[in-house]
Amino acid sequence: MLIYQLPYHHDSALLFERIAQQPWAIMLDSGQMLDANTGKAGSQFGRYDILVAEPFITLVTRGEQTEITQDGKVARSNDDPFLLLNNILAQYPAPTSDLPFTGGTLPFASGALPFASGTLPFAGGALGYFGYDLGRRLEKLPSIAANDTQLPEMMIGIYDWAIVVDHREKRCYLASHGMQASARENLARLQALFHAPSGLPEMNSAFEVVSDISYNLPQSQYAQAFNKIKNYITAGDCYQVNLAQRFSAQVQGDAWQMYKKLRTHSPAPFMAFMQLPLNEKEQFQVLSNSPERFIQVNGNHVETRPIKGTRPRSSDPAQDLAYSNELLTSAKDKAENVMIVDLLRNDLSKSCDKVRVTKLFQLQSFANVHHLVSIVVGKLKANKTAIDVLRNSFPGGSITGAPKLRAMQIIEELEPHRRGIYCGAIGYVGFDGNMDTNIAIRSAVICKNKLSYYAGGGIVADSDVSKEYAETLDKASSFTTIIKYFTRL
Repeated sequence: MLIYQLPYHHDSALLFERIAQQPWAIMLDSGQMLDANTGKAGSQFGRYDILVAEPFITLVTRGEQTEITQDGKVARSNDDPFLLLNNILAQYPAPTSDLPFTGGTLPFASGALPFASGTLPFAGGALGYFGYDLGRRLEKLPSIAANDTQLPEMMIGIYDWAIVVDHREKRCYLASHGMQASARENLARLQALFHAPSGLPEMNSAFEVVSDISYNLPQSQYAQAFNKIKNYITAGDCYQVNLAQRFSAQVQGDAWQMYKKLRTHSPAPFMAFMQLPLNEKEQFQVLSNSPERFIQVNGNHVETRPIKGTRPRSSDPAQDLAYSNELLTSAKDKAENVMIVDLLRNDLSKSCDKVRVTKLFQLQSFANVHHLVSIVVGKLKANKTAIDVLRNSFPGGSITGAPKLRAMQIIEELEPHRRGIYCGAIGYVGFDGNMDTNIAIRSAVICKNKLSYYAGGGIVADSDVSKEYAETLDKASSFTTIIKYFTRL
């Protein structure tokens, strides 16, 4: 292990700005930074931020083919993308990233189970996104929804170094497993690059929104889709279907400026910013404001934290408390939560033993909504890897419905556009075998000067169409507020 300590700063964005414009630069953001307005920590759940760039291998999946690039050479494969990634990581085994200090807990977000004392969550490995539509490689689905963005279904970089910012210990590390021969020279160069984390200039042009927001499911069309789902439920096809709509606007300028505003306005424990190549000349950006963990693997401990149940926040304390109490006592929301918990118990059991629910209906409150969160854990089977768990659980049941395959078929029928990255997963799988991923909800893509983001919710037998539609607006409100801030009409 090669580990260097860097000066700590409470705002990791100041470090990331050194690399933010590079293709394949990614920041996994715990939301644990100071709010410029209040001076308080942005998220009560996060601890670590992870910053990477310059992958030495990349995997890009489009349709049936994955393009693997290493040392300037490109190979193409029609094999399962999850298995391809599994096989590549198996070529670079590494121990956990121990450090000479006490303490330590879960990476990139919340959690109660501690890591071994003095262990970094990530010091190299795979990092990127698994789009929702990667599920087409696992299940046979119809092709009805428009695929207008044409983004890859998977983009993963294999990184030989990472910046890890520990906000609890107020320390910052540059770490590498030294998988490349030039690792020491690279780290010396990076030390110089990252050594001055404060006082950096603005990187690029200002960000602007130059159109109104458009909806791909206006309320009348949403109601039609909603009613079809209710008919499917009545007919016994399914129990729950997650229906989402897409919001879009035309934008220009530096997307990083928008993300910086988002992370101070609405911090969440599983945020991410990704600067990714669309082609040889263009890049696109992913801005994730996710509150939800998908799958975490720490040693042989596996955990998922599905969210089901939502109420808006209110600036009036009495009304805000009333909303949270209403959620905590809602039989409907608890029933939805249990449906998805059962689905995820089944998914985890494919790769895990001793699967159990450790918490049900835990209230978590974020900047714009209250949520009910449950925790399901298991013990990784001896012959399974973190990628196996991810594959066997993908996409996350909390954003499909139940049963999963039928819900996905109905989603394809009723949503006008493919989801793309939305409702997939963003995160890392380390050389040491550990993994942490989010569910890519509350996530936006900026591509070719178009900003797109989604919001949805689970429809069940006793759902009310007006309440469900309003819930999508509540969930989208963080992005909607930021868009208004940058609108120059």
